[in-house]
Amino acid sequence: MATAKTTTDESDVGILCYISQLPGFRGILKQRYSDFIVNEVDNDGNVVHLTSLEVPAQLAEAAEEGENKVSNQIGKSYASEIEAFRSLAGDSDGERFEAFLTQFTAGSEESNNISPILLSPDSDKAHRTAMHNFFKEKFKFLVTDTVDGPDASSKCIRVRLNPGGHNNGGRNSKKRKDRSGKPFDSRGSYHWPEHLGKFLRFHLYKENKDTQEAIGLIGKMLGIQPRSFGFAGTKDKRSVSTQRVTVFRQHASRLAALNDRLIGIKVGNFCHVKEGLVLGQLLGNRFTVTLRGVIADSETTIKGSADSLGRHGFINYFGLQRFGSGSVPTHLIGAALLRGEWKSAASMILDPREGERDVVRKAREYYRESNDIEGTLRQLPRHLIAERAILQCLKKCPGNYLLALKAIPRTLRMMYVHSYQSYLWNHAASVRVQKYGIDRVVVGDLVYCKGDDTARETSGFNSECEDHSCDDMYDCSNLDETSGTYVPEWKNTPVKAVTAEDISSGNYTIDDVILPVPGMLSIWLRVCIVSRNFQ
Repeated sequence: MATAKTTTDESDVGILCYISQLPGFRGILKQRYSDFIVNEVDNDGNVVHLTSLEVPAQLAEAAEEGENKVSNQIGKSYASEIEAFRSLAGDSDGERFEAFLTQFTAGSEESNNISPILLSPDSDKAHRTAMHNFFKEKFKFLVTDTVDGPDASSKCIRVRLNPGGHNNGGRNSKKRKDRSGKPFDSRGSYHWPEHLGKFLRFHLYKENKDTQEAIGLIGKMLGIQPRSFGFAGTKDKRSVSTQRVTVFRQHASRLAALNDRLIGIKVGNFCHVKEGLVLGQLLGNRFTVTLRGVIADSETTIKGSADSLGRHGFINYFGLQRFGSGSVPTHLIGAALLRGEWKSAASMILDPREGERDVVRKAREYYRESNDIEGTLRQLPRHLIAERAILQCLKKCPGNYLLALKAIPRTLRMMYVHSYQSYLWNHAASVRVQKYGIDRVVVGDLVYCKGDDTARETSGFNSECEDHSCDDMYDCSNLDETSGTYVPEWKNTPVKAVTAEDISSGNYTIDDVILPVPGMLSIWLRVCIVSRNFQ
């Protein structure tokens, strides 16, 4: 049975040139995941560390205030509101809702276990919208969504206790998914204090887990979906990393309570902000790297290589981590997506590959041989987010590979295409270095304008951040994008093509040369071909 190539080499992704002509040396990178430490650097240049697991007193007080308001709302009389609802929904739904409402009493320990109710089928979308708005205004401790009715053309409104609210943070809370209905996500509490920012920002520390896996686990424990989270960039799985994450309308106390239950993950440094993080909102990453098993001709070779790195920098290639740790490079999947080869892209994600654990390999082989989606999902580990998303959608929409690929969380889909962009950039950088070397600027090179050159710019581009690698529902019935592409505003410097006059003036060096990453709607700029920006 044929399987994919086990590893990807530098030459496979366009990493072909070196600045130094020294013989170099070999070493093992990431022999242990702790050999690779990644700390995000925010747009203000602050290096992100996890320094506190505690909830600030003012945030705890705000959460308690919100819970008290909900308890007060549950305990009060709603006679006038029930009459208003009866006028809007009719006597039958009015009686059903009144009986549902009477089950809630102030301080009741059983209120979390009260089953939701379905109102009568309603084909009028405008009327359903009015009903939803009524609940948002009058009953903030309840939440509604729309589900399929008894027949294919009808819809019903479902009413339940808001899971982001009253007394539901414990381990015994009812699961927020009805097996007969769609996944439910409140997207945070409606009863949100006006003086708090709607997004809770926290620092996520993780060991040997990728960003999607960590956020998926936290979301599952909170009962919210991945699209509620935002982050600036994905971090390597085989690493110890710390980064910023935002989540919509959640109290810090709920996340802090997870620390005792999480393994290899910690959250802290909580604060509330007005806007959530989106991809690209970072200055870069700081890496602390340990090399093991170093093999060199002599210590002089190692010292010479290190000195050369300090003096001359390096060709700023996209490294192997950009192309995935699996035996199927992510850029090949990205290329298939750009060609519109949906089935081929899905197969590359699902097919067996070398180097994986037996449980994963057997699940992949089982699916390829049997095409049994249910059986494969039972075997497939939950951390394989893309694979499970595709299979879940194919289960509902057999043969629709485009829809299945759209069921993959948006950031993960973007990663495949970004990987192919990086592959093209690496090859272009290698050609530039092979043709013209790394010691001079040539006519036609692109550079950021300096001084008066802004008046003579040939074109303008937005610069790329270091990492622009939440999210959609895994359910293929809901494919709305929840966030658009972020164009960073922190650097919007005009770009120009170097002229013979520029070269004679000596205004620009090889360190100023930049190279565009191929894009669809805009051209993003990679940082300099040759870089000395390392620590």
